[in-house]
Amino acid sequence: MKDSSKEALRWFRQSEDDLEFVRWLNREKKFLDKGCFIAQQSAEKAMKSCLYAQGERMVIGHSLYDFCEKIKNKVSEFSEIINECRRLDRYYIPTRYPNGLPGGVPFQHFTVEDIRSALKDAEKVLNFCRIFLHKKGVLKINEKL
Repeated sequence: MKDSSKEALRWFRQSEDDLEFVRWLNREKKFLDKGCFIAQQSAEKAMKSCLYAQGERMVIGHSLYDFCEKIKNKVSEFSEIINECRRLDRYYIPTRYPNGLPGGVPFQHFTVEDIRSALKDAEKVLNFCRIFLHKKGVLKINEKL
């Protein structure tokens, strides 16, 4: 059986690293489609870390909205990030697959404004999750991962 705190920390550490990559892509204004996708992935991993911290043994899926709905049944404060989760979910498919868009290809479709918005939403989700994980004793609030 997995130690849920250790598993939560593993997932959150990776989410932080992913978010740092999105920040770099945003600064460089490069690979905007991939940056939007990794922002979604960063928040997904942070949400999974919270579910593991709540005692989940296996977390399957990719919808931030679904994860948020699931956890807010026990921790109502998660409703504070539901809109960010909903917006980030929109980057899961169309940032990677041409048939996820009505025309064009992802690398030509996503803009600087898109990556900025995705980064802002992911940062809010990660900050919220960081505080939650601190309250659960998984990490210290200013712990450098």
